[in-house]
Amino acid sequence: MRTMVDWSELHPELLILIAKRINLIEDYLNFRTVCKPWYSVATRDNFSSNLPRAPWLMLAEEEDDRTHRKFVSLYNGMILKKRIPGASEKRCFESKGWLVTVGKDEGEISLLQPFSGVRIELPHQNTAAFYEQNRTHDLWTYIHKAVLSANPSHTSDYALMVVEGRFESLSLWRPGDSLWTRIWIPEHIGHISDVVYFSGHFYAVTFGRCVLVCDVVGTDLTKVYCVAHLAPWADGKNYILESLGSLFVVAQQFVDIRYVKEDRESIPPTRIPGGDEEKDQICTYRTRRFLVFQIEFSSCKAIPVMDLGDQAFFLGANASLSIQASQFPGIKPNCIYFTDNWIGAYLFFEKGCGLDMGVFNLADGSIEPFYDGISVSRVCPPIWVTPNP
Repeated sequence: MRTMVDWSELHPELLILIAKRINLIEDYLNFRTVCKPWYSVATRDNFSSNLPRAPWLMLAEEEDDRTHRKFVSLYNGMILKKRIPGASEKRCFESKGWLVTVGKDEGEISLLQPFSGVRIELPHQNTAAFYEQNRTHDLWTYIHKAVLSANPSHTSDYALMVVEGRFESLSLWRPGDSLWTRIWIPEHIGHISDVVYFSGHFYAVTFGRCVLVCDVVGTDLTKVYCVAHLAPWADGKNYILESLGSLFVVAQQFVDIRYVKEDRESIPPTRIPGGDEEKDQICTYRTRRFLVFQIEFSSCKAIPVMDLGDQAFFLGANASLSIQASQFPGIKPNCIYFTDNWIGAYLFFEKGCGLDMGVFNLADGSIEPFYDGISVSRVCPPIWVTPNP
């Protein structure tokens, strides 16, 4: 006759060995919930922080609970509810597992680690150059993207670059700075769409399809120059990211969608069929497709890419990133996971934006949902966050 073993009575040494063999953070969090003895050994020392992690979807805050946020794992559909009062009613952006939060009233800006609660105060938005002229006091025009050069949890030698203002300019902050430093960019180059830290430099892509490199080493911040141009037909909202040691630009292209204006309080609102000339309507957008390009520095060209192989891209209000799909159950290779990232286009809607999310398959051009629910906000729609509990 077999003897049943009480899981809570396993030796701590054995539990530690089990914990150290867990590869996915979702499995590690489940490990912690078995019982108190298991939770007691589920420490940072017993979980490798160097393991790869797939982003989680941080949902918009709920009207009846603004101090908590829900995170959804694409691996197993797990929903983690976490108290993050520092993100309440704040516009949020993500980079390396940290949130950059922007207040909608006073415009205070912070770096916030959502899982540990560590907070780093940043200069107020009114310290940015051309504050009034750029209408940077408007929540949806101040910061459009925020990218860290390194993880503040691991080093104090890092920089934060933001795309900010009505004219999508670049501004830099480093620990110890009391104000934001504007990066001068020639006016003819155009507005910045996205930025990434790659191979020791910040690279940016403009709406005008120009790829720039910005050298921020030392005090000389004037070395900004173009390294490549995209084809004229690659118009849209551009993202830039690193994948497998190379630099990529992704052009997100849209199709116009019209909604009944009187229905702007409904989620989802009522769409107007094509060809209907009804005047009382709101025109916005939905994603139609993505075009991918690899930057070839030797020729200063952007080479079209038709297949990402085993990679999956994650785009939105997060720092754009790429992961190896085969390492994460539930993640599809050769796909682009995107969240709604054009909040200004949904200001006419009472509930805000968050409807334009999905998975784009490069092989067949299809778009499928990755989240069955509806999560929208006028302040902070759902975004990708790399978990670091």
